[in-house]
Amino acid sequence: MRTIEVNATRRYEVHVGNGLLEQTGALAAPLIRGRRGVIVSDSRVFPLYGDRLATSLTAAGFSVCSYVFPEGEASKNTQTLVSLLNFLANEQITRSDALFALGGGVTGDLTGLAAATYQRGMACVQVPTTLLAAVDASVGGKTAVNLDAGKNLMGAFFQPYLVVCDPTLTQTLPPEVFADGCAEVIKYGMIASDQLLGRLRGPLVGEVLEAVIADCIAIKRDLVTRDEFDTGERQLLNFGHTVGHAIERCSNFGISHGSAVAIGMAVITRACVAEGRCERGCASLLLELLARFGLPDRCEYTPQELLEAARSDKKRSGERITLVLPERPGRCVLESCDYPTLLSMLEKGGAV
Repeated sequence: MRTIEVNATRRYEVHVGNGLLEQTGALAAPLIRGRRGVIVSDSRVFPLYGDRLATSLTAAGFSVCSYVFPEGEASKNTQTLVSLLNFLANEQITRSDALFALGGGVTGDLTGLAAATYQRGMACVQVPTTLLAAVDASVGGKTAVNLDAGKNLMGAFFQPYLVVCDPTLTQTLPPEVFADGCAEVIKYGMIASDQLLGRLRGPLVGEVLEAVIADCIAIKRDLVTRDEFDTGERQLLNFGHTVGHAIERCSNFGISHGSAVAIGMAVITRACVAEGRCERGCASLLLELLARFGLPDRCEYTPQELLEAARSDKKRSGERITLVLPERPGRCVLESCDYPTLLSMLEKGGAV
């Protein structure tokens, strides 16, 4: 087991290790004052792992109930959030009890926001079941749901009490869902570690997968520690996301988050090569890794369509937006630009 300590407004530990799902109750029990645990999960994940988590929590002395919602990004909305909050109230859950987010990024974001708002804050334990959630959504305290106008527009910074990451849970993922997580792993390598990029040329299984997940979490830990509220350096984690979120919105979330981020990284990197901002080999390596994991690098939407969708991005500040631009593998920089500049980059990056 590998343990990464995150020092934010709440200090907590992220445990990464094969077989940890069954230890969740024992790891969480010392941190939670109450003894009621609510498993929040979706209709795909709960049948796979819900009973195992419930058994672990019961063995640690928790009384367990579950809230299960329909799987998919379409459930990441205010209606599901309010439904969950009403469930907690009807079950007479108190702020001394805990929510256990069992699932991917949608589950983690939704549960984290519910924990931040129910009775002005209660404990949340993140138990990611996807690679994407393990390396990204479960750590760092960003919680949110989507509004009609855009992705993640309603949210709060609220750090979990604990993260328990069992890489064996990714074994049941469809290949395309595992690939979504690989897009985020590639992102971490591009912004902070060329050594991590090198690891991705081999198979992501067993101890290698565990080590890659831990490396990504450590990179995010460092950025969160220095910039918890996302006003500066932490924005490097948005590499590919400005364009990616625009693609998700244009597709009405028919294109997955990981695929959209992959395209976003490719578009911005090709544009930087075209403008002489980074070496051509940077784009070649990125495109090689995207292809290795079956991830796309183009979409069907025009630069103008993507620009209009990007105007709803939560990272917008007036008529400017901060982009993450690669200089070389393992290093990216932040640059504020206006929307005509973004349109130019979308055109040079060959989104279509």
